[in-house]
Amino acid sequence: MTDPILSLPELKSSALCETPVLVTGAAGFVGYYVSRILLENGISVVGADNVNDYYDPSLKEARLYNLRQYPNFNFQRIDLADSAATARVFDDYAPKGVIHLAAQAGVRYSLENPHAYHRSNLTGFLNILENVRKYKPLHTVYASSSSVYGANQKIPFSVNDRTDSPVSLYAATKKANEAMAFSYAEMFKTPLTGLRFFTVYGPFGRPDMAYFSFTKNIAENKPINVFNHGEMMRDFTYIDDIAEGVIRLFLTVPKQEEHPHRLFNIGNNQPEKLGYFIECLEEILGKKAIKNYLPMQTGDVPATYADIDSLTALTGFKPKTDLKTGLTKFAEWYCQYYR
Repeated sequence: MTDPILSLPELKSSALCETPVLVTGAAGFVGYYVSRILLENGISVVGADNVNDYYDPSLKEARLYNLRQYPNFNFQRIDLADSAATARVFDDYAPKGVIHLAAQAGVRYSLENPHAYHRSNLTGFLNILENVRKYKPLHTVYASSSSVYGANQKIPFSVNDRTDSPVSLYAATKKANEAMAFSYAEMFKTPLTGLRFFTVYGPFGRPDMAYFSFTKNIAENKPINVFNHGEMMRDFTYIDDIAEGVIRLFLTVPKQEEHPHRLFNIGNNQPEKLGYFIECLEEILGKKAIKNYLPMQTGDVPATYADIDSLTALTGFKPKTDLKTGLTKFAEWYCQYYR
């Protein structure tokens, strides 16, 4: 189904893993892969997720089914916006390591249901921070997004660039998360590391993402919507590379002399044109796409491109998967999963 799970012997010797690692959003795309790496390396994981219906819950349940095959996995079906339920998880497990990946995702959906973003990305994140303040885990890693760069026109995007021009509510909530994390790290001296993800794709991915819907429509001889008339570039990053980067950063706790809050881009460092992306899918599926060209959608940006120098310098992280290889693996999974 996927490549062999990353083996990291240093996980077992890390004080972060002396208690179960809390992974929020464990039924989600990135949370599923991160949890599998931890579990395969013998680490106990408490997975928390509300398994909402933003996209097909059966896909989330399928991920959870796979995770439940590990005896060292414990699942808590909770809504992180419920402060009492979130506190109970911290009370019960007192994790020394937290990987917070739960969020309401999607730029376009934030135009339709803004309150879901407030509840999950702001209230839910505040509840995580309050429990981090109380229990002081050794390290908390949390998901931000490349969307925070918004109207920024300088490329590649650097964590030193200004991010005060979000062009979607989703981006604004992720920018708020970074500011909230900075303040908690500063006030309570608890290590927090934010990860700005760049267009993650791969098997068991999110159906709302373009690569998923394009594959479905091309396979079914249905049109695909190509926004900005195809003049888009994205730093597509394969899921195995993303999950490895998350784990490697999780293991690098800020030193005492450093500021307890850090930010990193986590991307492929090689943007690809949307046209090439579609050509790859056409070749892999053996079918031509029926293209419906449309103008840029509200909230979208024409290009994303991650500067990952600081991440590479700290962890040695280097993406290994080129776009065509990654899309081939996704298409193979898609055809198998959906028959």
